[in-house]
Amino acid sequence: MDPLALVLLVASLSCVACWLASLITKDASWVDRLWSVVPVVYVWIFAAAGLVDGGDPARLLLMAALGTAWGVRLTFNFARKGGYTGMEDYRWAVLRARMKPWQFQIFNLFFIVLYQNALLVLITLPAMVAWQNPAPLNAWDVALALIFAAFLAGETVADQQQWSFQAAKRQAGGTLEPGFVTTGLWRFSRHPNFFFEQAQWWAFYAIGAGAAVASGLGLWGGALNATIVGPALLTLLFLGSTAFTEWITSSRYPRYREYRRTTSMLVPRPPRRAQAPRTA
Repeated sequence: MDPLALVLLVASLSCVACWLASLITKDASWVDRLWSVVPVVYVWIFAAAGLVDGGDPARLLLMAALGTAWGVRLTFNFARKGGYTGMEDYRWAVLRARMKPWQFQIFNLFFIVLYQNALLVLITLPAMVAWQNPAPLNAWDVALALIFAAFLAGETVADQQQWSFQAAKRQAGGTLEPGFVTTGLWRFSRHPNFFFEQAQWWAFYAIGAGAAVASGLGLWGGALNATIVGPALLTLLFLGSTAFTEWITSSRYPRYREYRRTTSMLVPRPPRRAQAPRTA
């Protein structure tokens, strides 16, 4: 069976399962529970196809290993936050309260279920490019794998810093100034975990593009190919999701406005100076 057809079949079953589960349980977070799982399955489908074809599978196995490392880390972080215990993403509750029931169900079907499941396919399609272009592994692949690993480490650190802050906040009775984490990597970015998450998939795209270039394709169709739509749409998703998340956070914590003024939203960089208090 063609690996892309198999990937699309698994994705279709995921869509049906997530939609039905959301209707039955009144919980719209089922895609979240698959987010770190199905991309790993998709990448391994392409890797398995490369092994069966008898070509050089080294690049595909490298991509599968990187995707697996990403999935294991994200699954662990999601699980320790209670993601698999029936806890719905708080943002869906906010949206549900602002929409009529039929409007939310349309949003649930087309954005939460269909769009996000489609996106999980799209970000893994660089592995398809590597399957279609089984060129030998080279130094660029190793460099990009190390960059991917560095981004993975950055996201791990950022999530751990957030987890530690939230744990301290719970121990303090639910209140810990300023109400949100601002130290460590969070001093340089308001969402360093989001930045590193996106960066990993851009590195993943680059590995697939490198396979096309190594097989003789040039800039168009090689370095720049159709699978770039995956990380590009992921970035757009994060921009919109981050803006909505920050709107909620700003309504809860008055000091978040100053944090937004001084600290980069995504790309880590030195913070700007805080405004001096006004004098009479």
